[in-house]
Amino acid sequence: MKTKVKERFSEFFEKWMCQLDEYLQHLRRASEDYRAKTGCEREQELQASVSKVTQHYKDYYTIKWALAHKDVLAFFCPIWISPLENVYSWVIRWKPSAVFKLGNSIRTNGVPSLSLVELTQEHMRKIETLKVKRRLEEEKVEREMERQQDVVVDRKMAELVRLVVRVKNGEEVRQVERLVQVALKGVMAGLEKVMKAVDCVRLKTLKGVLDVLSPLHCVVFLARIGILRILLRQWGKKKGTTAVVVAVAVSGLQYLRDGKPKR
Repeated sequence: MKTKVKERFSEFFEKWMCQLDEYLQHLRRASEDYRAKTGCEREQELQASVSKVTQHYKDYYTIKWALAHKDVLAFFCPIWISPLENVYSWVIRWKPSAVFKLGNSIRTNGVPSLSLVELTQEHMRKIETLKVKRRLEEEKVEREMERQQDVVVDRKMAELVRLVVRVKNGEEVRQVERLVQVALKGVMAGLEKVMKAVDCVRLKTLKGVLDVLSPLHCVVFLARIGILRILLRQWGKKKGTTAVVVAVAVSGLQYLRDGKPKR
């Protein structure tokens, strides 16, 4: 069933993705113009581009959290993403540790001066430390999600189910329904807590990586992340499993090679 929250976020998400595409074009131009400018001017322009994209992601989570407070379940069964995108989701979107795998792919498959191949050992050491911390936070979120799932089948909920089955008197039914509503309210609050926790890990991961990289590396990194997100969406909208697999193989290889998606 399409709720008001689902409709509102679907509309927002379409616009958000279109804006992301525009920002990616700007990032690409900024990286291409890097050599044409000198000193503070080029650094400031790159930093401005990075700030716009990071703010775009923050806006996404601000809207998401506001609407999730009204209907958190809408984000656990999203109608605004394709089945392919959903397959690659981890607790309602991308897994934070995937950022590090993507960064490594860019570093090993990139083009000198336009990739992350110039990262120093110190850069890599800091990123590895960040990776370990985020993995621990992922595991914490996973344990909390398991706990929330266990709540549904715990003793109290089982007792409520037994009461619902047994009661016949109208007044008793209303009392049990009130107890059920209270229990479900607790479940929804728990799911909202998990959703925000994992989103915070995502934001901290993104910020942590960007803090390590130079402005130029940040531009390249954000561009590749955005391109992959857009490509997954494009592939997911294609009809036919074979077409999707071929698109993934061809576009994915080109993306890793030079950062330009094959449309």
